[in-house]
Amino acid sequence: MSRRVCGGPCLRRLIAPVQKEQITPDQPVSDDKAARRAVTVFPVLVLVAGVAGLVTPGTFDGWTGSVPYLLGIVMFCMGLTMTPVDFRGVAKRPWAVAIGLVAHYVIMPGLGWAIAHLLGLPPQLAAGLILVGCAPSGTASNVVTFLARGDVALSVSVATVSTLVAPLVTPPLTLLLAGAYLPVDAGSMITDILKTVLLPVLGGLVVRLVAGKLVDRVLGLMPWLSSVAVAAIVCAVVAGSAGAIKSAAVTVLIAVVLHNGLGLALGYGAGKISGLGRPASRAMAFEVGMQNSGLAASLATAHFSPLAALPAAVFSVWHNISGAVVAAWMSHRSRREEPAPPVAGPAPRTAVTEEA
Repeated sequence: MSRRVCGGPCLRRLIAPVQKEQITPDQPVSDDKAARRAVTVFPVLVLVAGVAGLVTPGTFDGWTGSVPYLLGIVMFCMGLTMTPVDFRGVAKRPWAVAIGLVAHYVIMPGLGWAIAHLLGLPPQLAAGLILVGCAPSGTASNVVTFLARGDVALSVSVATVSTLVAPLVTPPLTLLLAGAYLPVDAGSMITDILKTVLLPVLGGLVVRLVAGKLVDRVLGLMPWLSSVAVAAIVCAVVAGSAGAIKSAAVTVLIAVVLHNGLGLALGYGAGKISGLGRPASRAMAFEVGMQNSGLAASLATAHFSPLAALPAAVFSVWHNISGAVVAAWMSHRSRREEPAPPVAGPAPRTAVTEEA
């Protein structure tokens, strides 16, 4: 069965399921090139959108109110790419998925709080960084895991579950860790996540089940539609806080780099300590270190301010760049040291993000 990554970023699993194939060090596949193209194009698109919002913020007046709807488009596209295979993967490996889920929702929120405290971030930025840490796994993590020759099936399962439980986990964690900086209405946040994440995902899944053949015809467009939506979110966030960005940009970048880098390292370490193999540990690294920054930006804008969404906007660009670099390094090492693992179950399907 052939595999193809639909070129388009941020980026949730559009490679068809593969049951028996195995990538070997001397057997390059077109998936690899397409996936690299995906994770290259997306950060560039988001960066251009961010610069546009910064340079001409007046052009994008009024976009802030569209952020929840744009996120809904992203999550609906994600739902369209999901199949029952994703959920069977959870049932087959509950222990590994549970480790990934706990690691994600312990490490990243804790790091967000610690970094905000150590850097002395102002309340808006501190709350925004913590909210990034409390978000579910980033939708590009599956593609990056594929590039790193990691356990794609585990990556898909952890990302799926972390997204579905977000309404129950993200608001209370944000209240616990960010409540000291800004008031947090956890009840309202739960409602927003249900409306902008869970319902669109379930809607996309239902459409896929009811009209699968029709969806298959347009599936290749989903990554690009999602990518444009995430770029628009970043543009709106940056435009809404353009006046404060110049003074805060360096500090936010340092905070985001630390947050993402430590998340990748600790995620890999969590996999190794738990007795998982190298491919699974690589998947854990990206499932922990990469966040759904589109959701974080939407929630920060709705519940705090556009300035609080700035860490999410920066994270959206940075974690795709760092993820691609780390994946290339891991892939290089694995080609020298070990054969590639079989790609069992659903391979990465890129239907964004983000993201975002």
